[in-house]
Amino acid sequence: MAIVLTNGGEDWAVQRMVGAGALSSLSGQFVGWGTGAGTAAKADTTLFTEAGSRATGAVSVAGSGAAAKYTVVATLTATGAIAVTNAGNWTASTVGTLIIHGDHGTVNLSLNDSIIYTLEIDPQ
Repeated sequence: MAIVLTNGGEDWAVQRMVGAGALSSLSGQFVGWGTGAGTAAKADTTLFTEAGSRATGAVSVAGSGAAAKYTVVATLTATGAIAVTNAGNWTASTVGTLIIHGDHGTVNLSLNDSIIYTLEIDPQ
């Protein structure tokens, strides 16, 4: 299993910090999931095979200094049978920049089953 802050995610974070650039005003609150095999990597710009619609997550910032974390929590619900293998958060509800990409073991879902994803940036 790999969870990475993508290259696009690093760009997003820097632009947010300096308050300039095309990504500086985007919150990164959208979460999507996907199917397919692979290992999340820093160079990723998409999920393996994105499935369904992205959910709008709740964004929070907690802690300070070395304990500071940026967290997005979202619930995704299956609209049919699906084998989910990866997830990520984005700067937009469609298209956008992939910030965090994580892969995990296959989770087989049926109609109306849900997964709650908690995605964090922890700059330690």
